[in-house]
Amino acid sequence: MDNAPPPPWHSLDPDAVLAHLRTQAHGLHQAEAVARLQQHGPNRLQDAPPTPWWRRVLRQLANLLIVVLLVAAAVTLALGHVIDGAVILAVVALNIGIGLVQEGKAARALAAIRALLTPHAQVWRDGRLIDIDATHVVPGDVVQVNAGDRLPADLRWLRTHELEVDESALTGESVPVPKQREPVAAHAELGDRASMGYAGTLATRGQGVGVVVATGMQTEMGRIGRLLESVGETTTPLVRQMAQMGRWITLAVLAAAVVLFGVGWGLRALPALDTFMAAVGLAVAAIPEGLPAILSVTLAIGVQRMAQRRAIVRRLPAVETLGCVTVIGSDKTGTLTRNEMTVQAVVLAGGVVQVQGSGYAPQGALVRDDQVLQPAELWREAPTLLALAEGAALCNDAELVPSETGDWRLSGDPTEGALLTLAMKAGLEPHTLREEQPRCAVLPFDSQRRWMATGHPLGERVRVWVKGAPEAVLALCRQALDADGHPTPLDADTWLAHAETQATQGRRVLAIATAVWPARRTLTPEALAEHGLTLVGQVGLIDPPRPEAQTAVAQCRAAGIRVIMITGDHATTARAIAAQLGLSERPTVLTGQAIEAMDDSALQQAVREVDVFARAAPHHKLRLVRALQGQGHVVAMTGDGVNDAPALKAADVGVAMGRHGTEAAKQAAAVVLTDDNFATIAHAVEEGRTVYDNLRKVITFLLPINGGESVSLLVAVLFGLALPIAPVQILWVNMVSSIALAMVLAFEPTEPDVMRRPPRSPSEPMLTPFVLWRVGLVSVLFAAGIFGTYGWALHAGHPAPWAQTLAVNTLVAMEIFYLFSVRYLKAASFTWAGARGTPRVLAAVAAACGLQALFTYAPFMHTWFGSADLPLPWLAISAAVGLAVLLVLELEKAVLRRWRP
Repeated sequence: MDNAPPPPWHSLDPDAVLAHLRTQAHGLHQAEAVARLQQHGPNRLQDAPPTPWWRRVLRQLANLLIVVLLVAAAVTLALGHVIDGAVILAVVALNIGIGLVQEGKAARALAAIRALLTPHAQVWRDGRLIDIDATHVVPGDVVQVNAGDRLPADLRWLRTHELEVDESALTGESVPVPKQREPVAAHAELGDRASMGYAGTLATRGQGVGVVVATGMQTEMGRIGRLLESVGETTTPLVRQMAQMGRWITLAVLAAAVVLFGVGWGLRALPALDTFMAAVGLAVAAIPEGLPAILSVTLAIGVQRMAQRRAIVRRLPAVETLGCVTVIGSDKTGTLTRNEMTVQAVVLAGGVVQVQGSGYAPQGALVRDDQVLQPAELWREAPTLLALAEGAALCNDAELVPSETGDWRLSGDPTEGALLTLAMKAGLEPHTLREEQPRCAVLPFDSQRRWMATGHPLGERVRVWVKGAPEAVLALCRQALDADGHPTPLDADTWLAHAETQATQGRRVLAIATAVWPARRTLTPEALAEHGLTLVGQVGLIDPPRPEAQTAVAQCRAAGIRVIMITGDHATTARAIAAQLGLSERPTVLTGQAIEAMDDSALQQAVREVDVFARAAPHHKLRLVRALQGQGHVVAMTGDGVNDAPALKAADVGVAMGRHGTEAAKQAAAVVLTDDNFATIAHAVEEGRTVYDNLRKVITFLLPINGGESVSLLVAVLFGLALPIAPVQILWVNMVSSIALAMVLAFEPTEPDVMRRPPRSPSEPMLTPFVLWRVGLVSVLFAAGIFGTYGWALHAGHPAPWAQTLAVNTLVAMEIFYLFSVRYLKAASFTWAGARGTPRVLAAVAAACGLQALFTYAPFMHTWFGSADLPLPWLAISAAVGLAVLLVLELEKAVLRRWRP
């Protein structure tokens, strides 16, 4: 073997593959296998070098909000308040810890893929079949695979016998795929390469022998691993917005501190030390020390709410990112559909019978010409349908067993499980039927014949049932049953047209035929062809949409969120499911082959016009996610297979299926759905929007408080006045009462119109013009309240500690009344619900009042914070100022509602 790129193995004849790999059908010699192991390396995925712990910590410290907190801690410690400094440093440690826990997703995703590679393999060496460690498999090895085995490497099949492989983890296709020796077209998509087997997939039936064409990182699984390594961690809109806001706050704080120091020391000739401490006090006042902690708490509350709605969040920022999602790219199988095959139509000579219900539960009516057929009367009303149901149950290797939860558990092929359900809907009991008509002969399904046959004693004769692909079964038929169950001449073209009609609706079509012959005749393909069969009918099967998925798709579209389907399944099936879900009015389906032929600019144009993508390989899904992100979309991507992992990681929010999803998909995703249900994504989006609303309320609450404190200090220095609130008192308010009150905003319930709004732009800053206006207005009101009460107390002849204590209590009173206002940013707060608040709001107000009483009346607080006792009537002054702030803000809301409804 040389270093030239490998040929398309699936399109080569097996002999050409063996020649290219310089091996033989009976395998390699042991010495050659050892040499190739040295050349190609072990058959496993490579480990990424671990990142040192100190570098991971430094990455977390690069967050500007963390830097702001560290500055606040340094200032606090410089002021001599060790306890408060320690609290701020604890908040820093908490934020760093959360970040470190969320790192390393790529390594865990690779480990999950690595676990799919089977630990052992049966290979032919020196003409003998031996069992070896799968890591020792090399290109050119000849491997034998039986039902139940995971494939150890990528194989080109040399021989197959009724071999079927479950490739859903790679392709997303619902049912196991028949495999064959014959080559396929060079341009065949991954899911259509019947001559190939891929590492990590599972043989579900039959037996095969294949030659290894790729191992380790050169396999399709390895290719996905390389894609995962190439995908960097995405930055969520919230993280970007908070970083931007942190920069603005930092610049504003530094600028204000410099101005204050320059004016106080340079222009007013105040003592340098006093002026510097005033600048430090301004920094303490302006920095919202509790904001990162409250941010984490708000996101954590969103996590808890989502968990109650069956969505497990693995990365905190993903909670809010869901709220600004503009496009959801969903896998089909198991997410939009049930991942349970269902018979939806039975085509008979007398017409089409629609089969209601979905999944393997035997609930659902049989409807013909808008009339429900009664199972007890089928022998008279629809004898041909009853005969087909009997054949569906007998020519069948699957088992359906009811579980304690009421679900039905399938053992065997999903298609055969659907046929058993059809038989039960027709009033038959498959287990009893099989006991009454035991199997006396069988021809298992063969991928070349494309049909299965069974024989059952019928007195001195044998009843034969055959099921398989319509064209293959029709080739054996000479007659067909009419509506009354009587044989008539076969019109093959008409039946082929019926099959095509079912296929265009995305259904998999099977034909069922029968024959009766002497018991001495052996069941062989030649005997069937010689005797001829009587066609009973055809069934159309599909993995049906989840009933709740259609509602969820409509809800997402009403919320301005586009839903697109990205699946590895066939284009016809994908189009049919999309139509049933109401996902798109556009009939165009783009296949992986078409995606492959497009450059990035052409693909960006295509994703504007196409909603359904079929036969998509892992790198196609990744390109689609990036194309959507290139247009400025915030993309949520769902999936369950290994093939979905790179796209899940690249998306702004990767959503994995928890019940049937692979571990690789779960590790790559930010959110895991415990019920594998698309409808849960709509609930998660609702919670994400609620989280953002509450975060905006928190910021709109905290920043004006800090702004009012800063303006008070700035005005005091500029005009040569004493500080109305000491820096240490500001730190008390910011770290105790402000946080206690702001925290309850994280628990605010969902607003009624949250899913009727369009998604907000991911580029929209957290500090919108409205928020900036509100911050400015409330800052001025707070500064006026602080200065007004402080000046009034001094003017009345009270000492500075008395006046400062009154100013601090007034600040807290304004915070409390402002809390009731900010719960409704634009709606009126003067309602019974607004005045009543919630239990958490009332508890927070009580806690703030209690802490403020401690600040005012506890002797040790007098020592620590320079406070003083106040007569109770004076506290009424603080409450009155707080009420006045609320009245002004309610007037402002009314004006805004009139001018900007």
